[in-house]
Amino acid sequence: MKLWDISPPVDAHSPVFPGDTPYHQHWVATLDVACPVNVSAVTLSPHVGAHADAPLHYDASGAAVGELSLAPYLGPCRVIHVIGVAPLVRWAHIEHAWPAQDRACPPRILLRTCQRQPRDHFDEHLTALDPALVEALADRGVVLIGIDSASVDPAASKELPSHQVLRRRGLRVLENLLLDDVAEGDYELIALPLRWTHADASPVRAILRELPAAESDFVADAVTNSVTVTDPATATATAQP
Repeated sequence: MKLWDISPPVDAHSPVFPGDTPYHQHWVATLDVACPVNVSAVTLSPHVGAHADAPLHYDASGAAVGELSLAPYLGPCRVIHVIGVAPLVRWAHIEHAWPAQDRACPPRILLRTCQRQPRDHFDEHLTALDPALVEALADRGVVLIGIDSASVDPAASKELPSHQVLRRRGLRVLENLLLDDVAEGDYELIALPLRWTHADASPVRAILRELPAAESDFVADAVTNSVTVTDPATATATAQP
């Protein structure tokens, strides 16, 4: 069964939100005649790389990441391409991939906004989500939204309206997913946060797993609704910087 690793590699050059703590590693023990192992120490923001925000990140009384149920982070999902959309993804941008009224949609939605995810700098012009889109997805039973940008709100936002909709509607979120080589369609998502009992977020090792053909109806929906599905190998949309 095919797997897609959708976690970007993390190292000292990984982009971080301006002012946040970058990844740093140093060795506290190294293999030699007196020591049988290598042991490192790591410091980083929990928002480096692919990560799950906890409500505590945007709500002073919100739950820490270690308190959250794992159920939203595991199960069927739909990847939808909105490549080149800016500054906000709106309902009209994803409607092509939404099923007809009599067809179910997976309760996890992952949005690919970039042709190639920026890996050497923080994108201050990242594509974010229209709060009305978050509301609409919650109304339709979605429990988790993932995105390949660093935030579901614009980088300069101080009010964080989309995060506040997540809080109010009880949705979970994944950010900084690496979707560069993932086609539109249905998959199984596995992206479990660590059980950090007081943290506002957690790194995840996010993967997609191929669904058996009987469990995926995206192609059928696409044909029914005359959808042109974007193939990442041939797409010509402009990438985000």
